[in-house]
Amino acid sequence: MKKIYQSWGRYPKIDFKRQHVYHVYPDSFSFPELTTDDSHETSFLAYAQGRSYGDVCLNEDGILLDTHHLDHFIQYDRENGILRCEAGVTFENILQLIVPHNWFLPVTPGTRYISVGGAIANDVHGKNHHKAGTFGRYVRQFELLRSNGDRLICSPEQNTELFNATIGGLGLTGLINWVEFPLKKIPGNRIEQETLRFNNLAEFFKISDESDKDWEYTVAWIDCLASGEELGRGLFMRGNHCESRKKHKLKKSHLSVPFDAPGFLLNKYTVTAFNQLYFKRPIKQHNKIDYDPFFYPLDGINHWNRLYGRRGFMQYQCVIPRQQRQQAMEEVLAIIAASGQASFLSVLKEFGDIPSPGMLSFPREGTTLALDFPNRGNKTLELLNQLDAITRKYKGAVYPAKDARMSPDAFAEYFPRWKEFEQYIDPHFSSNFKRRVVPENNS
Repeated sequence: MKKIYQSWGRYPKIDFKRQHVYHVYPDSFSFPELTTDDSHETSFLAYAQGRSYGDVCLNEDGILLDTHHLDHFIQYDRENGILRCEAGVTFENILQLIVPHNWFLPVTPGTRYISVGGAIANDVHGKNHHKAGTFGRYVRQFELLRSNGDRLICSPEQNTELFNATIGGLGLTGLINWVEFPLKKIPGNRIEQETLRFNNLAEFFKISDESDKDWEYTVAWIDCLASGEELGRGLFMRGNHCESRKKHKLKKSHLSVPFDAPGFLLNKYTVTAFNQLYFKRPIKQHNKIDYDPFFYPLDGINHWNRLYGRRGFMQYQCVIPRQQRQQAMEEVLAIIAASGQASFLSVLKEFGDIPSPGMLSFPREGTTLALDFPNRGNKTLELLNQLDAITRKYKGAVYPAKDARMSPDAFAEYFPRWKEFEQYIDPHFSSNFKRRVVPENNS
């Protein structure tokens, strides 16, 4: 099957004929001539798995550097838990190697189908942010190829500023060749999990605050269409690694969405019915489960993004400072409930106060809410603009990896270190996202 170079949200739509692709192979890649047929300079951007939701992984009228051939392990110190691998290696590849030896990733997002290079470029976070911070905190060093041919070793001690700019740098500082980072020792491949029902936002914050000390992983699903006294109700999941005699092997899912669902499938009525059933379903409060359904529930369904139809969907993830968390989230959820636009997957989580070295890193202390909305055109864009207004009012931020429409003014507010970061951008790297939030004549 021919690979389609698009974002996971499949929005914005791009003209694939205007997006050229070069495949990067280990130790043999050099930047192609930096001109197009009409002698105008073009731009580059690395592309691995395309799991970013918006347009940070797109480079229309430019060149995508397909890195999926950078899939080799270079060195694995099994005794001390240190891994060096090429940037196109996926978290799935890594887990298959390390979990049988009782090692785990220090930080992982909600899918294992991302590359290590993408994890750095977006400085991914996970259910353990309150304990561990972001993935970028664990990177020991990497090799960065700049468009002028320089190969630079970047670490906290060497090329430090470029190291900090690349972590969370949205792929704009150059091409990452390989990465070295430590692993996390675990007692076994299972998770001791507790699931608690909460009836409103106040109960969520109480449970979350109580869980932070003793539980390494915490996250909640919420019913974003509930209102009134049940505003923000949901299910809180918390977990710790635990011992297991059972050997576990990552399984390829046989479930798949074979074609684009009709656009009306996910609407206010179908999602309301699902949320009602999911919230009130019988739950097993305490159990032990394999790690993959705990960390990666959506990976069990291939091509689940097709559920939103051919128009795609828009993800929105914001973080609100801790001091204003309840008031801001109440406003956000009230607007969503009133809009009738249903978010099928709504996730609420508390970020800790552990800073990332990344200049443009998204996570910061506070409450983060991730939502997705079927693309209904202007109606959806207007809703997201309303959510932006609340996020900006409370001095929060929106995650670029999941964005497809934030304004230049909003971006400047969310990431005040942009001007500091700008000097480390490779002059021949760009993306749809960069050109949208920082027009070329202003950069």
